[in-house]
Amino acid sequence: MQIKKLLYTGCLVLLAVSGIAQSGTLSTADSKYQEYAYIDAITTYEKVAEKGYKDEQMFQRLGNAYYFNGELARSSKWYTALFEMNPQQEPEYYYRYAQALKAVENYMKADQMLALFNQKTKTDSRGILFANNTNYLEQIKLNSGRFEIADAGINSPYSDYGSAFYDNQLVFASARDTGGVARKTFKWTNKSFTNLYSAPLEADGTLGKPKRFEKKINSIFNESTPIFTKDGSTMYFTRNNFLEGKRGKNDQKITLLKLYKANFMDGKWANITELPFNSNQYSVAHPALSADEKTLYFASDMPGTLGQSDLFSVTINANGTFGSPKNLGKTINTEGRETFPFISSDNELYFSSDGRPGLGGLDVFVSTINNNGVFGEIQNIGAPINTKQDDFAFVINSKTKNGFFSSNRDNGNGYDDIYRFTETKKLVCEQYLIGTVTDFETDKLLETAIVNLLDENFTKLEEIKTGSDGRYFFQVICGKSYYVRAAKQEFETKEIPVTIEQSTGKTKLKIALEKRIKSIEIGTDLAKTLDIPIIYFDLDKSAITKAATFHLEKILAVLQQYPKMKIDVRSHTDSRQTAKYNSILSENRAQSTIKWLIKNGIAANRLTGKGYGESKLINGCGDGVKCSEAEHQLNRRSEFFIVKIE
Repeated sequence: MQIKKLLYTGCLVLLAVSGIAQSGTLSTADSKYQEYAYIDAITTYEKVAEKGYKDEQMFQRLGNAYYFNGELARSSKWYTALFEMNPQQEPEYYYRYAQALKAVENYMKADQMLALFNQKTKTDSRGILFANNTNYLEQIKLNSGRFEIADAGINSPYSDYGSAFYDNQLVFASARDTGGVARKTFKWTNKSFTNLYSAPLEADGTLGKPKRFEKKINSIFNESTPIFTKDGSTMYFTRNNFLEGKRGKNDQKITLLKLYKANFMDGKWANITELPFNSNQYSVAHPALSADEKTLYFASDMPGTLGQSDLFSVTINANGTFGSPKNLGKTINTEGRETFPFISSDNELYFSSDGRPGLGGLDVFVSTINNNGVFGEIQNIGAPINTKQDDFAFVINSKTKNGFFSSNRDNGNGYDDIYRFTETKKLVCEQYLIGTVTDFETDKLLETAIVNLLDENFTKLEEIKTGSDGRYFFQVICGKSYYVRAAKQEFETKEIPVTIEQSTGKTKLKIALEKRIKSIEIGTDLAKTLDIPIIYFDLDKSAITKAATFHLEKILAVLQQYPKMKIDVRSHTDSRQTAKYNSILSENRAQSTIKWLIKNGIAANRLTGKGYGESKLINGCGDGVKCSEAEHQLNRRSEFFIVKIE
């Protein structure tokens, strides 16, 4: 049986231990379908279908029965029959059919179904993700070929999956001999219940002979997906709702999944307790620990779930208690299944999803967890880890680059199998930061400018000198913040912050440098030369404000540098108010400016000035013309023209 089926239709259920019951009636199949006995239902439905009987609901249920058991290729036959009989189905059938078509490698038709799914749902993130990534197969191909994989060497003819590192061992779930002479089976799949097993990790990466994990941990029902603290003192694991001989059920008399904790004491595992956020009414499964072991991640369909199953996190407090579970949100979760989280020591979240563009079934994805807890770009890790079938339970040792994953791919030993791998190349979202360095005044490309890339702490990472094309480029990491500093002789050094997007590609940044030494002559407007915007006055007033003083100090400095320079101060307003009012106001402001310069030591005979009101607008924002505030602001300006210089 596969606990990996968690929440495919809302939850993994435990109904009873049973052998295959066959019936020749459609009503019997309907009954078994409703109680999740899908293998029994398939047997009955197919016998009816083989006699040529066609029924829309029967085709739906046959397709679903295989789909929910992870046999997507076999479900495609019945979904095809369903859509041939009636192409107008509920939106979810379009999505399931697309997944089934991928399992038989009919990606073209699968994409057509996904496009129709998106048209029908409009707001479902699975459709939106497809619509925004229609070239997903090309991107997956680029991400592929980074792993060498092999059979782990511990697989049985049954189901083996969900591994974890522990004390130079690999601990995993297996259905190999949990039933004894009278093998107990899970009614959903007619597969045996799983217990935990361990196998020694050899120096060459291979595994030794498996043996059943400690009896105290294994029960008569399902155990799977353990995770262990680094010191080996604590483990978390998934089990059906069963503790101390008592089996719990929800309101529909169904036994769901819970997370349990155990401590290693006196050479054995003891103190098995269920975690406080479990419930009889929903499933909680597949634990994972953060790199610092202060956060537990898991999959669940608890209240607040966005899809069929979501990933959640919960804080592990210093005293061993837990905070409140938090949904990882729409960045990670979709309306489909997100499950089997794993956090590497490099602070990367690996998880499986059938809600994102992939090769089929569950695909493994990865996202970097940034220092502020924000998730980076989510990427499909590609083939050969991912296939057209279910691929899941990915774990990796970040130091050795060796790891394990589970899959029900073709040509395996059992229903699910464990594979080992070596990562040969890291998948990192990277961008190029590119741009040009130009002269601010002329927009001319600047050669021999020195451009430095700095990290967020202003540490220099790289330096480049521009060529005749004025270009620079740096290879940067997605989601990171940098500073770019450009310098050139006779120009002011400029430093610009930039944050790189969370997607592979290019970020463009143009840097315009201003000359330190600027030429001036008769007719030069010092306001433009010194980059002086508006000389601000309070509304309807002409008194010099503190903000205006800062800019007037620049004019003062130039007049002091050139003691024989004379300037003409010109003040302008916008067209709002009457022409007479604006003329008087601008004249008062021009005279206030002149008085401030005289007060600060400039001789009166060096200064002239006039207020022009609204008579010299630089755009069409005259009386009665509707303009934006920004357009009006262009007309409210002060000018300082040089009329004499020696």
